[in-house]
Amino acid sequence: MQDETKDAIDELHAMLDRADVIVSFTGAGISTESGVPDFRSPGSPWMVNKPIPFEAFVASRAARIEAWRRKFTMDDHYRGAGPNRGHLALARLVREGRSPGLITQNIDGLHQVSGIPDDKVVELHGNGTYATCLSCGWRHELAAIRPIFETTGEPPVCVVCGGHVKSATISFGQAMPQKEVYRAQELALEADLFLVVGSSLVVFPAATLPVIAKRNGARLVIVNREPTELDAIADFVVRAEIGAALERLA
Repeated sequence: MQDETKDAIDELHAMLDRADVIVSFTGAGISTESGVPDFRSPGSPWMVNKPIPFEAFVASRAARIEAWRRKFTMDDHYRGAGPNRGHLALARLVREGRSPGLITQNIDGLHQVSGIPDDKVVELHGNGTYATCLSCGWRHELAAIRPIFETTGEPPVCVVCGGHVKSATISFGQAMPQKEVYRAQELALEADLFLVVGSSLVVFPAATLPVIAKRNGARLVIVNREPTELDAIADFVVRAEIGAALERLA
């Protein structure tokens, strides 16, 4: 590890030690060490299996079939992925009471697997580990859906009301979950240190949260391998591998 990187990591942990209320905000970069592909990386399987827009999913049976085919193809790319050093480090902050909650753009559910309770994880873009009915909201498990879909080739319908069943993620063109958005804003306002981990900060409205925290007086710290859109307003930026930067906590 280069001296300047080690110095930056040392300062990161000193800032975390001094903070009273730490709110973490995570993006795809925290999960790449677990084998979950980043949406925007060159050669990403997401580029071949792009999510179907919400309007098309609702309007077209063929689009729903293709959406489910792509969904299960992507699931196979990171089957067996588990929490890594970054997930475990942030889980420790919650477990020790140093963080009231965590906000994520990710849909892989790995923060919950790392030990953070469901009610402490705010999922802005939903969760890809289960499905819901678009009409009545009933939860459907993927383990029940997949064999039927692969046998019949038909998109799943709700066993309760017959509505369209969709992965519980927020698709392009789908309304953001207002409860989660409000809770994320509340957390941003609670923080005295807002820690961005593995997000390029280009997707809105999620990317407004660090700005809300900063304007409310929080220190803004960004840990990411590549430059982000908000580096210029951050109090501190660590350009390093996330697992290496956070493993002392893990």
